[in-house]
Amino acid sequence: MIFEQSWRWYGPNDPVKLATIKQAGAHGVVTALHQIPVGEIWTKEAIKERISQIEESNRLHSFKLHWNVVESLPVHEFIKQGRPERDQLIENYKESIKNLAACGVKTICYNFMPILDWLRTNVRYELEDGSTALLHDMVDVVIFDVYMLQRENAEQSYSDDILMRAKAKYESLSDHEIAVLKQSLLMALPGDKDGFTIEKLKNGLKQYDGISREQLQENLIYFLTEVIPVAEELNVVLAIHPDDPPWPVFGLPRIVSTAEDLKFIFEAVPSVHNGLTFCSGSLGASEENKLTGIIETWYKRIHFVHLRSVNRVAPYHFYEANHLEGSAEMYNLIRKFYECHKKDHRVLPMRPDHGHEMMDDQGKPYYPGYSAIGRLRGLAELRGLEFGIINSLK
Repeated sequence: MIFEQSWRWYGPNDPVKLATIKQAGAHGVVTALHQIPVGEIWTKEAIKERISQIEESNRLHSFKLHWNVVESLPVHEFIKQGRPERDQLIENYKESIKNLAACGVKTICYNFMPILDWLRTNVRYELEDGSTALLHDMVDVVIFDVYMLQRENAEQSYSDDILMRAKAKYESLSDHEIAVLKQSLLMALPGDKDGFTIEKLKNGLKQYDGISREQLQENLIYFLTEVIPVAEELNVVLAIHPDDPPWPVFGLPRIVSTAEDLKFIFEAVPSVHNGLTFCSGSLGASEENKLTGIIETWYKRIHFVHLRSVNRVAPYHFYEANHLEGSAEMYNLIRKFYECHKKDHRVLPMRPDHGHEMMDDQGKPYYPGYSAIGRLRGLAELRGLEFGIINSLK
């Protein structure tokens, strides 16, 4: 076995219940305490409460699910910005790590993306078969940035060609299409009930005025230099998630987008506890990223795996494909993981990342990308591919 099959669960309010996760073939539960405001300490009591919810479901249904990965323990914006308040916030982060370790949860996924997590311009893009997928089109990002957000000097972030295409498309959009674009780009993250508004996003962007890519890199290394010694002492691994998409958005710098970015991070803080969440969709959105090469180079730093595929329509334009289709070349990825696995026999937690909204799930209140049946299909396909590779290469 290369992977421990896992499933992301957003807690008691998730429409996908714990009892059904085992039915999908998963053993690991990837979850987080979204109810705790970013920057506050995750107490042992709150962590144990989440563990007890999983254990109670196990008792009722004779399962053996366990919380194997935190996704995510979020990093406060003040830490990313390098503000004076960061030192206390980092101390809080260390306490959360200690409390998680004391409760037996020792793999922590996090990201260092300013303000925004993943960004999509249509969260229900209809495919030929009637299912819907997540789509990102930079032309639509420019339309939102220039004509809706009206960010100061936004035009300077883009080429003349894409500005011309954005202008032409914007003038052709219906009111409904504009509403879909605005709703998609301002969507709240899971666990965030408030979401974004134009004003809230503008204010967030202003806080990053003057923060360059190099400064953001320095702030990440400052953070890691502080927290990785705690992780080492407690045998905890931190796994940074790549930028999604892997290029700048709204003028914000991105620093976890390329193989060179990973090299900088891992050489600056060389501990193996400073690791990577390998996300084939985030990294794979850019044709420049050679995914099998990243696996081979940084395998010892990979502590968590997200498997999904995107279909690259054009530069900076993609939609999420079925897990075994699209641009990821999933067979090659899992085969490379198997080749590396044979050297150290580590079993990595893996979850099917995102999934199409399809069949009976359509129209239900799922967070886009996290409906049940689409991810079930993805996990089934990935398990089958893993099984086939292992048995064909014995």
